[in-house]
Amino acid sequence: MTKMRKGKAPPPGVSALRRPLGDLPDPLPIPPLARPFNITLVPPGSKSLTNRALLLAALGEGDSIIRNPLLDADDAKRMLKALRRLGIETEVHPSREWVIVHGAGGELQGDVEINLNNAGTATRFLTAAAALADGPVTIDGNERMRQRPIGELVAFLRALGIEVEDLGAPGCVPLRVHGQGSLAGGELTIPTTASSQYVSALLMIAPLCAQGLTLRFEGEITSKSYIDMTVGLMANEFGVTIEASEHEIHVPPGPIASIEYEVEADASSAGYFWAAAAMTPKARTRIPGLTFQSLQADARLPMVLRQMGAPIEYDAGGAEVHGAKALEGVDVDLAAMPDAAMTVAAVACFARGASTLRGLRTLRVKESDRLAATQAELTKIGAHVTIEGDDALRIQPPTHMTDAPITFDTYDDHRMAMSLSLIGLRRPNVSINDPRCVDKTFPGFWEALSMLHE
Repeated sequence: MTKMRKGKAPPPGVSALRRPLGDLPDPLPIPPLARPFNITLVPPGSKSLTNRALLLAALGEGDSIIRNPLLDADDAKRMLKALRRLGIETEVHPSREWVIVHGAGGELQGDVEINLNNAGTATRFLTAAAALADGPVTIDGNERMRQRPIGELVAFLRALGIEVEDLGAPGCVPLRVHGQGSLAGGELTIPTTASSQYVSALLMIAPLCAQGLTLRFEGEITSKSYIDMTVGLMANEFGVTIEASEHEIHVPPGPIASIEYEVEADASSAGYFWAAAAMTPKARTRIPGLTFQSLQADARLPMVLRQMGAPIEYDAGGAEVHGAKALEGVDVDLAAMPDAAMTVAAVACFARGASTLRGLRTLRVKESDRLAATQAELTKIGAHVTIEGDDALRIQPPTHMTDAPITFDTYDDHRMAMSLSLIGLRRPNVSINDPRCVDKTFPGFWEALSMLHE
């Protein structure tokens, strides 16, 4: 077993932010802020990095220790449960501040069924990993997951010689991957895809292919920042050799090392509190541990908020955002950070002048159709929101924002709930339907939001 090092004590309040509050009213009222706030907040670990690290550790050789993982959120729970079904042993510390993953060197157990609810990341990653199992793996999800596309990834696996059986609508779960216990690998041509997660899924199994794997990209690379995250984690932490150029990534065969790794705070979750500060004159939010060099593109959200008028500071220890004297509309490409688009949209409702948010093509196939959902909900406060083409939102702030009671729908989508809650910090009589949906990635979100009122 890898020798354990004594973990760092979590900053005050971190453990609480991992857990949800008790019973919540539904809908949940959001009280407006009565005064500016000054907080330093450490959100739970990154969902994107947690799920990648868990799978890579499972496919690795030896025991890995992952610190600050996002274990109390539904997505990570689904990933851990699925890995155990595939024969991977894990040990979670009672504090849930670290987990040990006993890597099996790419040997996974077949003849199992896995239900991943609406965990899109886990579904895409495990569909590819199932090709390494020693028998068939059936993968399913909830009603929304059954609508979210996965057909492009299935086509890539079939091109690698893996039999994938459609059990429902073609190109969606449920499906059955007939694992062969090994993969030959080879070369794949990757056109512009609906999701970068297909590429990340292939990259994570690539070292275990007998011939390695080469991916050649044609056309626009979807959400390249998330592919860069995968490459960076594999190369810098798990010791995988990767040769990458602008239009090609080659991963030769080789082992995935066991590691001790600390997951960064989730930058998407941090974004709500950076945005809350930007919207509130004289307020300040500092997020330790997230710097401009982070693997997470959302850690650069303060740069967008600065374009809107908010003073920001990056240093070696983290990033902070201060309240803007006045917010200005912005025209910005968010292709590298699409999960932040609804956050920016909420801020834009309080700006002077229209905002146009571009590069949002992937939002159609998230936990909800986030383009349509954002348009529908922000219209409730009098904003004029239009969808331009298939990848942009134009937001004209309300000319006169009333304080009539409104309730935002959340579409069983954690990011819709968290971003819309920002409206309630500035406008009275706002409530959020289905507040518990935030448990997918940030179970302690409402407790964290309440800290702004202290």
